[in-house]
This record gives sequence, C-alpha cells and structure tokens, in this order.
Amino acid sequence: ALIVNYPKFFTPNGDGINEEWNIIGLSDNAQAKIYIFDRYGKLITEISPQGKGWDGTLNGYPLPANDYWFTVEFTDNGELKEYKSHFTLKR
Repeated sequence: ALIVNYPKFFTPNGDGINEEWNIIGLSDNAQAKIYIFDRYGKLITEISPQGKGWDGTLNGYPLPANDYWFTVEFTDNGELKEYKSHFTLKR
C-alpha cells in the first residue's frame, strides 16, 4: 500500500526554505493529480507530484496565511485511489 506523505505546512516567504508545497513520494506515479482548494472549496490550482509544487499564489498574487485543503488522485497497484487532507500556508 502506498502511504501519502505531505508537509503539514509551508512558508513561501522568499527565504529559500519550504517555499513550495507538494506531496512527497508520488513522483514516480505519472498519473497522479493534486488539487488544492481554499476553505470555501474553491479550486486554487492543480499540480503534479513531478513538478516543483505550489508557491502559495493565485494568478501571481500571494494568498493569505490560512489552511488549504487538497485532494490527490493516484494509482496504487493498478487501483485508482483518492486521499484528502489539509495543510497550512504560513507567511
């Protein structure tokens, strides 16, 4: 079974540490898709585990420090699975 491992928070403040948020360990799962939502359920962005991750912006503008929710769809032993949870953006 695949374990979904993700950072509980990230701090996109320009210091070079924890600048992007992404799910760890899915980079070899080419079909995996990650959807990030605000607290009202509005889709903020879709990212790939193969990419650099989300930088905490929407249309180039920094979003406020808050909790954000995500859904990840991936395959595990040929079976499509979905995992949902949340993380914190700290400024």
